[in-house]
Amino acid sequence: MSHYKSGYEFYLKISEQFDLEPINFYYYVNQLSQEQLEYYNEAAQMKGSY
Repeated sequence: MSHYKSGYEFYLKISEQFDLEPINFYYYVNQLSQEQLEYYNEAAQMKGSY
């Protein structure tokens, strides 16, 4: 979940740079595609196997 938080923080910075109203964290995570979630899970499993 910490990777989602760091991605969200980056999103907030970019939104601020372009003077855009950011969505909250719940909607940010909810908008991730199934493919993005699968990549995250694969990376987390590979990291845990070292």
